[in-house]
This record gives sequence, structure tokens and C-alpha cells, in this order.
Amino acid sequence: MADTDFPAELAELRDTLRRITDVIDIEALQAEVSSLEQQAADPNLWDDQTNAQRVNSQLSHKQAQLDRVTKLGQRIDDAELMAEMAAEEDDDDVLAEAAQELGSIRKALESLEIVTLMSGEYDEHDAVVTIRSGAGGVDAADFAEMLLRMYTRWAERREWDVKVLDTSYAEEAGLKSATFEIKAPYAFGTLSVEAGTHRLVRISPFDNQGRRQTSFAAVEVIPLLEGTESVDIDENDLKIDVFRSSGPGGQSVNTTDSAVRITHLPTGIVVSMQNEKSQIQNRAAAMRVLEARLLLLKKEEEAAEKKELAGDIKASWGDQIRSYVLHPYQMVKDLRTGYEVGNTSAVLDGDLDGFIEAGIRWRAQGSDGE
Repeated sequence: MADTDFPAELAELRDTLRRITDVIDIEALQAEVSSLEQQAADPNLWDDQTNAQRVNSQLSHKQAQLDRVTKLGQRIDDAELMAEMAAEEDDDDVLAEAAQELGSIRKALESLEIVTLMSGEYDEHDAVVTIRSGAGGVDAADFAEMLLRMYTRWAERREWDVKVLDTSYAEEAGLKSATFEIKAPYAFGTLSVEAGTHRLVRISPFDNQGRRQTSFAAVEVIPLLEGTESVDIDENDLKIDVFRSSGPGGQSVNTTDSAVRITHLPTGIVVSMQNEKSQIQNRAAAMRVLEARLLLLKKEEEAAEKKELAGDIKASWGDQIRSYVLHPYQMVKDLRTGYEVGNTSAVLDGDLDGFIEAGIRWRAQGSDGE
């Protein structure tokens, strides 16, 4: 470990952390946390449950972000102390441990730095993700289920809250579609780079001749909006259907008509929810997602921009963002950034940070160049 220049390494890490905190504006973040703590302590807070949930959610998110920055600063201080003690005692094992900790801190700072690249209007929000099977028949439905598991595992590794809102099962295997929400700081900004068509190439487990199959699935990501940002929706513009929730293969899992499908007639947007316990809860969840989609549509029309948030995703050839090749070789490659990994099992088990960080940096570079 004699090759490690600890003073230089520590100085560089502190400089990186300082740049990050300047962008995040740590004093403003501390003030926000303090204000939210005061609101959360108000004994009358829960008189308005919607506002109470908003306050507590924001407090949790902001506090987690503040803790992340504070702990990294403490880790740098601890690593410096460890290196100094090891040098005084000429302890190579502790020096090696200190060097390893510096590497770990550097990776954590690189991950935190990604947050500074997310400055979109909705990037701080929670995310609602919808996965839909595309071309490829039963393999595509199976791929959609694989992607649901991949994103769920990825979020769980981060200890982010994941809640499945709706699942529509395919007849033979897999999913026609699934919608879930992820509640965490910058969940939308982080996951928005995953929006697009994903392509799977493998030997089909559903083909008795063992032929190679290419299938597609679409991933849509939208922000979960606060009540103050919702759009006015005319009840006369809605067609609301209630039906019985169902499990895999059409198997009934609910004896009451608790599932809800809402169609917004002017735009044709359809939102279904079935995983809540009651019809009222499913309707509320569906309305939240509908409001988010309508607000994004409104923003896009006003700005006359192409879909950049949810996207017009066809789930077929020509617009794919990432390929997952399991045969004749093993590789997952992002077609926008060029980032690729040979360990396909790890990626499908939720090891997505490399792809997501590369995507956020790619998007930021594109924005800078405009």
C-alpha cells in the first residue's frame, strides 16, 4: 500500500464532496429538512391526510439525502484517521484496509455525483414504471416478467420502497403488463433513462425445437406527482369500468369487483389498477397515474417537444435502447451509451447501476450540447 498517496487521495475526495454539496446546496437542504420536521411535529398535521403523507414523504427523502452526504464526509474523516494511525504503527494490513475504504468512498461519491446531473423539472419525484410485453409472443410476456423482477431487485438493493399497482398476466406465461411505483429521492430522474424498448435474444424455453427467439418489451417511466401539480379532469371525460382482479392465466384472486380501469376519452389513455385491497384504493391509484400522464402530455404539447419523459414506445425493432443477449453469447449492451456487461445473470438480477449511471451521464452530455 506504499503506492497509495493518502494525503492526495483524501484531498481529492474532499474536493469532490465539496463540489457535490455546492451543487446540492447543503444549507438549503438542511433548511428544508428543518422546515419539514416542524410541519411533521404539528399535532394537527393529520387533519389533512394527503398533506400529511406529502410532508412525511418529503421529509424522509430529504433527510435520506442529507444523511448520505453527511455520512460520506464522516467516512472520509475516519479513513484519514485510519491511515494516520496505520502509518504511525507501520501496519500494512490497516493501510490496505484504509486504501480499500478510499476506493469504496470514491465509488459512493461517483454515485452521489449522478444526483447533481439530474436537474429536470420532475427528477426529484417518485416514479411510476409500466412494463408492457411487445413483439415476440409468449417470450415477450416472459421477458416483461423478467424485467419486472430485475427492477424490483434493483430497487430492493437500494432499500427503496416498491409497490406493484397492477399486473396483467398473459395466458401461457409471463405478463402482458405491470405497473409499479418506486418511492425514493430522485426515483424518476434515476429511472427515466430506462424508458424505451428492451430487446431479448435467447433460445426460447417455449419452443420445443430449441430455436433462438428475439422478443421485445417496452418500459415507460413517469413521475408520481404531488396533488398541487395535478391537472383538472372532467368526470364526463372518463369511462370507469370495474372488474374482478385476476391472477396468472386468468385465475380469479378476488371475489369482488375491486379492480378499476379508467379510460380518458379525449386522449384514449387507459389506466388499470387491481392490486389494492378495495375499489376505492384502486381508483385513487389509477387517478394518480392518469393525472401524471395527462400533465406530461400537456407539458409536451405546450413545449411542442417530442416525448422525452414517457416516450412513444413501440416495443419492436427500430427503437430499442438495450439488448439482452443470452445466446449465442452473453452480453447486455445499451445502444445509446455503448455501456455493456458480460454477466447477464447479474444484470437480470438487478445489477443496473452501471447502465443507469452511464445513461444519466449520456443524457446530461446531450443536454449540454443542445
